[in-house]
Amino acid sequence: MEYDVIVIGGGPGGYVAAIKASQLGLKTACIEFDEDNQGKQKLGGTCLNVGCIPSKSLLDSSYKYHQISESFDEHGIKVSKPNYDLAKMMERKNEIVKKLTGGVSHLFSHNKVEAIHGKGKLLNQNEVEVTDLKGKKKKYQGKNIVLATGSRPINIPSVPWNGTTVVGSAGALEFTETPKKLGIIGAGVIGLELGSVWSRLGSEVSIFEAEKDLLPMLDTDMTRTIEREFKKQNLNIHLGCFVKGSKKYRKGINLEVEIDGKIEKKYFDKVIVAVGRRPFTDNLLDEGCGLTLDEKGFVPVDDYCQTNLDNVYAVGDLVRGPMLAHKAMEEGVMVAERIAGKKMEVNYDLVPSVIYTHPEIAWVGKTEKQLRDEGIDFKKGNFPFAASGRALAAGDAVGSVKVLADKETDQVLGVQIFGNSASEILQQGLIGMEFSASSEDFGLTMFSHPTVSEALHEAALAVNKQAIHIGN
Repeated sequence: MEYDVIVIGGGPGGYVAAIKASQLGLKTACIEFDEDNQGKQKLGGTCLNVGCIPSKSLLDSSYKYHQISESFDEHGIKVSKPNYDLAKMMERKNEIVKKLTGGVSHLFSHNKVEAIHGKGKLLNQNEVEVTDLKGKKKKYQGKNIVLATGSRPINIPSVPWNGTTVVGSAGALEFTETPKKLGIIGAGVIGLELGSVWSRLGSEVSIFEAEKDLLPMLDTDMTRTIEREFKKQNLNIHLGCFVKGSKKYRKGINLEVEIDGKIEKKYFDKVIVAVGRRPFTDNLLDEGCGLTLDEKGFVPVDDYCQTNLDNVYAVGDLVRGPMLAHKAMEEGVMVAERIAGKKMEVNYDLVPSVIYTHPEIAWVGKTEKQLRDEGIDFKKGNFPFAASGRALAAGDAVGSVKVLADKETDQVLGVQIFGNSASEILQQGLIGMEFSASSEDFGLTMFSHPTVSEALHEAALAVNKQAIHIGN
């Protein structure tokens, strides 16, 4: 059977590419494999099934519990000692996942995308082999092929997963009881978010990070505030340390951690390994297909996600750039558009990032260090949420908004936010930056009052020492 477009992978990059291609009049199929061997196709990839969506469900549930336990009293709301039902939280999470993954199947039907259940392998630039759950193989012809198989968590030899006491990010979303002592290896996005969930629910959380700085993709003035706040939340973050080994027991595990040159043994009921992810190319490429991988296992592509093979594209976590669902989606749309003869491109300078702790952390564009390294003179403005009427009224006034702008042209080059609704505020900055807005443009824009978004307005005014509600 021949298609205009065959997509291998049904995650954010893959299913979006397939839907867009079909909308553009191209006969399209999307191949997805159920690794759990349960006989059902799991569209939505890591994001919908074991990543973005289920983690946000637990983050929101655990934060509501935390608010009732810790914050309601200051609002004059009296609540008897609260408790929580972890099984119910997990049930709610699973229902949300089921609803969204089912929604992708509905979108496939509505947009006439054929879903093929099996493991896809690229044979050559126009042919794919699919192996179903029973091992039966079938070949499909495609004028264009899009690789979108995503990524998998990195395992480390010193603390191998066992699915019980040592788990990856997916396993950490399936605990049946709250661990008393929880160790997390890696203080990146996943480590901080999962640490927040289980700390709010009562775990004593220790996070071990090899980097000497927390969140080095941000400026140090921002990360200092973030680190102080996380310590108040009882997230015990150890920086510049290395996990050298582990010893498993029937109900727990000892980690051997090198801290300040000394080996310390630390016992935990559960350990989450969250040291990053790798491109998932296992059994994806036939030996003679001609597609090359780089030394880190990524698929090399040009600015338009074209591989070294004609008519073969790769998107999302398989290729360069941050491993983010929205980046994969935009690449999926771009590839479908270009296959259809259109000229779309992705602005890789403006890929937003968010960490859904509370307060949230969000950023886009350049940091101070990047601007200095590139020899760009810049100016900056900051506005603390402690000066925001809306944030104070909500009892949620930790953090600040920071805006970086070109010293000569005033064009906004970077926005960093730590605080209430940071993920939503960032989108306003991102839209302005996409249209090359200056900090003056932001300052001249009328923001609703009272809103937390006013913090972006004031930070932009502060760039040119024109802020109204703080000293300049």
